[in-house]
Amino acid sequence: MNLKTLVTSSSTSAAFQNPNKFFNTLSKQSFLPPRMSCTLPQKHLLVSSSSSCRYRYTIITSCLQNRANDDNVDASVSSDDDESIWSQIGEIVRFSGPATGLWLCGPLMSLIDTVVVGQSSTVELASLGPATVFCDDLGYVFMFLSIATSNLVATALAGQGKDEVQHQISVLLFVGLICGILMLLFTRFSGAWALTAFTGAKNVDIIYSANKYVQIRGLAWPAVLIGWVAQSASLGLKDSWGPLKALIVASAINGIGDVVLCTFLGYGIAGAAWATMASQVVAAYMMVEALNNKGYNGFALSVPSFSELQNIYMLAAPVFVLMMSKVAFYALLVYFATSMGVQAVAAHQVMIQMYFMCAVWAEPLAQTAQSFMPELLYGAKRSLLRARMLLKSLVIVGALSGTILGSIGTVIPWFFPSIFSPDNGIIKEMHKVLVPYFITLCVTPSTSGLEGALLAGREFKFISLSMSSIVFCGALLLMLLSNRGFGLSICWWGLAAFQWSRFGIAFGRLTSPDGILWSNKSTQHSLGNPSAA
Repeated sequence: MNLKTLVTSSSTSAAFQNPNKFFNTLSKQSFLPPRMSCTLPQKHLLVSSSSSCRYRYTIITSCLQNRANDDNVDASVSSDDDESIWSQIGEIVRFSGPATGLWLCGPLMSLIDTVVVGQSSTVELASLGPATVFCDDLGYVFMFLSIATSNLVATALAGQGKDEVQHQISVLLFVGLICGILMLLFTRFSGAWALTAFTGAKNVDIIYSANKYVQIRGLAWPAVLIGWVAQSASLGLKDSWGPLKALIVASAINGIGDVVLCTFLGYGIAGAAWATMASQVVAAYMMVEALNNKGYNGFALSVPSFSELQNIYMLAAPVFVLMMSKVAFYALLVYFATSMGVQAVAAHQVMIQMYFMCAVWAEPLAQTAQSFMPELLYGAKRSLLRARMLLKSLVIVGALSGTILGSIGTVIPWFFPSIFSPDNGIIKEMHKVLVPYFITLCVTPSTSGLEGALLAGREFKFISLSMSSIVFCGALLLMLLSNRGFGLSICWWGLAAFQWSRFGIAFGRLTSPDGILWSNKSTQHSLGNPSAA
């Protein structure tokens, strides 16, 4: 037998130096390796002993050739995967960059207020802590409107046409207006009570200044929630430039208004509140106009039917639990910081606003996952492989963003703390929490991307239950350690544990063999049946 005809490449020549030994070893295996599998005609199974050797070598040669072909295919797939990952990363950056305006506007305005007010009064700076919790964190409770809007608008756009998209937008704008009016009434009649319960009756000066700020900003609640619905509708329509334009204009109005009203006219915390309120109204108007420019009527309102309200509820209820858990934990941090004195709560106000300012740059990763992941999980071009590649891209972008945000966010209060306050006591408290502050920021973007993927996969029950459990454990930890003399740093180590726990649980769920990115059983998370989640 001429073995030269059997050698297909130099990589296989060594295996054929002793062909009998090679085949005997191979024949002892109960199956061929998957990479060497091949299909044979039925006649190859019935051969005489004299010709069996020839067929054995034919089989091996055929399988080796198939393996070489598979190697070429795998190399091509690997190359395509690399190109696809970088393409996805570029698409994520192009979409999430402008979408940052959706999340950045509120914390940016509060940060500007903090910078301006902190230059004139320590008491008013401390008052901004509970005041911004009331205005910003409580506003995040209604983020369920944003998520429901993106989901419903994207679904209607994919399958039901422009008229249905317009109807969904009109219904959600009506719901946003009603929620905004209810929040305005709550702020007007219960704002002082809520602030007193939060800060304690002994902090009279803080309560008075905080309530002044809350009452003025509360006038913008209807515009704020309508603006959020309009922004989310734009994102559902794959338009992320509208929020960016609104952010630029609103931030300019807020910054100029703060300088004029607080610095030159001396209105203090009230001037900061008026400037922020005006900028939020302008931002909401710009979001509605962005919808009009895309051919939809952003001023049309429709009263929802009972079934439509039920559908919104099935989407929004688990997200409401998620947002409430986050708000509750951030509120707990301010609560424990408030009990540590005026300087501690003032320092915490500066650091938490810096944290929110950096963290909102991570939220668009969650929005990206919710916008692009569903079509890979449930759409006509369903591909779990590409969904996992998208998740990998989100984690890569999140890790890079976390490192950059953590570095920038730590350098500013470390080297330039006087930007926020000239009080040395406040600066000293700020420097005590820089290490946990950096550790927290590093993981925040990746956590947002992972949780966005869970929301896209309708893992509402899992994410709401896991978040509630993490908040409960974190609150218990803070209660046990807050009176042990650790000071403000215990709040920030608690926040670091909170963020890393969310990352670990979400990552474990998504990489589980039974997870939405690995299981072919998609009926459990059917896109058309929110109640299944």
